[in-house]
Amino acid sequence: TLPDLAADNVVVVDAVATYNSDGIGLHRMIDPIDDEPYVYTQFEPAEAKRVFACFDQPDLKATWELAVDAPAGWEVISNGAVVARPEAGEQGTWRFGELPPIPTYVLGLVGGNYHRVDDEHRGVPLGVFCRQSLAEFLDADEIFEITKAGMDLYAELFGLAYPFPKYDQVWVPEFNWGAMENVGCVTFTERTLFRSRVTEAERETRADTILHELAHMWFGNLVTMRWWDDLWLNESFATFMATHALVKATRFTDGWALFQGREKAWAYRQDQLPSTHPIAADVVDTDAVSSQFDGITYAKGASVLRQLVAWVGEDEFFAGVRDYFARHAWGNTTLADFLASLERASGRDLNAWSRVWLETAGVNTLRVVQADAAADDHGPQYEIAQEAPAQ
Repeated sequence: TLPDLAADNVVVVDAVATYNSDGIGLHRMIDPIDDEPYVYTQFEPAEAKRVFACFDQPDLKATWELAVDAPAGWEVISNGAVVARPEAGEQGTWRFGELPPIPTYVLGLVGGNYHRVDDEHRGVPLGVFCRQSLAEFLDADEIFEITKAGMDLYAELFGLAYPFPKYDQVWVPEFNWGAMENVGCVTFTERTLFRSRVTEAERETRADTILHELAHMWFGNLVTMRWWDDLWLNESFATFMATHALVKATRFTDGWALFQGREKAWAYRQDQLPSTHPIAADVVDTDAVSSQFDGITYAKGASVLRQLVAWVGEDEFFAGVRDYFARHAWGNTTLADFLASLERASGRDLNAWSRVWLETAGVNTLRVVQADAAADDHGPQYEIAQEAPAQ
């Protein structure tokens, strides 16, 4: 309890917490090959409170300054650029530059004896990292190539250059997810560090993930959902943009075929289960968020966005996206804000579209039935009958 508060207050919390070993909070792992410890954070949707005291919801953004005491020989990576670090081989404090307003769930901190490779693109420092014992498998050149292509395309389509001071990508051990879009400090599962020859489809899948997380730097991190009801838009937009970028900016020009065979098939399967739900779901609390990370939120939502792009026109869609970022940079929004920008750019009323495509669940069933009409020279007549779920 904090009695007798003034209009402005400073709260200092001095605390000791326990490392996690289940992939959330501040996860700690000992590499069995060389006994080196590695730590990293995973805060989505509301796990930052395991590491520091905070108001842990997406519409409470704040500027950040971080100082980290770390053992000798460690690399420490966070969202901001390093402004001070200990001398090589010495224990000491790493300090990171102040960040613009971001929510708690995309704050990132990674530490350990990481192998690193550096590059830069259009003045933005780039880094890729992995455990020392996996350094031989880190194909940094291909990762940088995909990242740079995505940065260029997104800057053009969104009307804004990459909005943060640097961009690091870290492959971390025992990760629960495919990747996580921490601002300028993206974490990836080590499953995408290939230990042997792999198919081109697997490389395309990794490129898709890299471009998905990069899209979040604008959609999710620069402009953030007000509440988890709009998680679908956050993830659907990044899923759609990643495939769009594969086709437009990389050698993987068959990206929509990959999307059809993997993402859309995933959506169809989940949309036929009793657990299906509308794309725009009612998320009552943070406990309910976990159930929303599914094929409806990611893949069906992205499929519907692709349909929307075709309906309003690709040029009009991205004009609306540029309007959206210009109006709401560093703020929080709802679906209504996004649709309003698209309506201004396209001249279409999207309220009815939203009700039909975002607020209903399930798939329609198509059946081939023989028509009443008699057979002609081409044989019997058939019709396609379409049925919607009764509810």
